[in-house]
Amino acid sequence: MTVLILLPPSEGKAELGNGPALELSRLSFPSLNTSREVVLEALVALCARSGAQSVLGLSQGQLGEIGKNRDLRGAPTLTAAELYTGVLYDHLGLASLSSGAAGRAAESLVIFSGLWGLLRIGDRVPPYRLSMGVKLPPLGGLGAYWRRSVTPVLDAEPGLVVDMRSSTYATAWQPGGRAVAVRVLKDGKVVSHMAKATRGVIARSLLEGDCDPQTPEELVKVLDSLGHTVTLGRPPAGRRSWTLDVTV
Repeated sequence: MTVLILLPPSEGKAELGNGPALELSRLSFPSLNTSREVVLEALVALCARSGAQSVLGLSQGQLGEIGKNRDLRGAPTLTAAELYTGVLYDHLGLASLSSGAAGRAAESLVIFSGLWGLLRIGDRVPPYRLSMGVKLPPLGGLGAYWRRSVTPVLDAEPGLVVDMRSSTYATAWQPGGRAVAVRVLKDGKVVSHMAKATRGVIARSLLEGDCDPQTPEELVKVLDSLGHTVTLGRPPAGRRSWTLDVTV
């Protein structure tokens, strides 16, 4: 399966890891490790002084995330498949995939992260708190920061791109005309409250369906055969992606 399925992380995460401490050298996309180290150092430094709550956009009930970030280097890790627990991941259901689909997920799923840049589901990292929308001193906006190193990495990856990311994470890479961005519609209107769940269901369908569409048009046929109601938008211009509307 050569399709790349791009996912955002989830704000909800598992509380504790159960594995060894972080080893950047063992993560996928090793060319990002220098950038990862820079972001990690900046985040740990931020969380060791005052002002982290405001920069990270934390509520009073989330102040424990500051200490968690401060201790990232020595904290127990868990796989990305176990770490992210939000609505999209609940409906993707990584733990219950068939063995074949699980193998395809390991190859095709790419998770965007404000801290790690890109992750595969088998990568082990500690729980953390850092959105791509944060302006992290002294690096500035993380979307722009990661774009410089992520773009050559993913531009070199082959295959059709199915983009499930939110707008915040889409700033880190613009895949252009080989990508299909998934929107969710109800009664003809774009909806956000059902989008995460639907994107998780679509991703699971592609993995379990053992399909490998090479073009946006082939993707429409595959999803239609899997029981989804989808419509492909007009051909895009420039670096824009195709739009795939899923009606729920």
